[in-house]
Amino acid sequence: MKYSVILGNLGNTCDRFLSSGYKNNLPTEEMFRQAVSIEGVEGIELVGSWDITAKNVVSMGKLLLDHNIKLVSIIPDHFGQAVWGRGAFTSRDPKVRKQAVDVTKEMIDILDELGGELINIWPGQDGYDYPFQGNFDEANSWLVEGIKECADYKPDVKIALEYKPKEPRNFSYLARSSDTLLTALETGCENVGVTIDVGHAFVGGENVSESIYRLMKAGKLYHMHFNDNYKSWDDDMIVGSIHTVEFVEILYWLEKTGYDGWYSMDQYPYREDGRDALNESIQWLDALRSRMEIYGLEKIEELIKAGSATDIVRELRRLILS
Repeated sequence: MKYSVILGNLGNTCDRFLSSGYKNNLPTEEMFRQAVSIEGVEGIELVGSWDITAKNVVSMGKLLLDHNIKLVSIIPDHFGQAVWGRGAFTSRDPKVRKQAVDVTKEMIDILDELGGELINIWPGQDGYDYPFQGNFDEANSWLVEGIKECADYKPDVKIALEYKPKEPRNFSYLARSSDTLLTALETGCENVGVTIDVGHAFVGGENVSESIYRLMKAGKLYHMHFNDNYKSWDDDMIVGSIHTVEFVEILYWLEKTGYDGWYSMDQYPYREDGRDALNESIQWLDALRSRMEIYGLEKIEELIKAGSATDIVRELRRLILS
């Protein structure tokens, strides 16, 4: 499995209660050093305007080379500035919508220059909060048009749409795997697909394994973000700390459907050491995958075909604990 981490997860993390953050800000060089110190990490994800801008492309490229690490994706900042407060791609202001597209194109150019693989779009501010505030018809058209313009800009660059049911808006336009897949298909662009953030999917009440199956069947699962939570909020916790069994099923279906993309850690370790938290997530995934191989993937397939709940639970106990 190819592992990557989001660079900012290794730095300071803040929330609405402590806007200064829970830790000290780390130099970018130190965050890179910590990333490559995690066994198995071969890739890095950068957030536009937070980590990467047109002004620091050269220095960021040098860091990537010096640390022998692959640029997996750039996540354009469509969520962390006041200009996006009422939407980016779905803003009622055409100037803001154009700016959302322009920002994405700029990140595509930077990605291309640095040899990256993917633009990961999380339109976090594209949604609504109150009844009758959802501008469904126009918002869908604007979203599809904006994504299509970005995809057509450089068709050899993959664009993945990341969904989330809520936060920062009460309702997101890209809330579930199904409507995100539909949006990707509506663009008509071969290079537009979907990112599953496991925690986002948990909050949305999805069976992540089924979402993996359907997106892979459509040829549209481009990327995976891993974290854990209690399913009521996007807690961004250490993988496997809450939903161990679900991660066994997730890993099985990624293997079964032939997923060959990155396994990227996307966490927000507010109070924990960032490097240790990300490392533990990778250790959990590696350990579960090893247990599955020892147990035998063909045995898991036989359990699925038989469908006996008691047999499945017994064998999961043996797989995990024996």
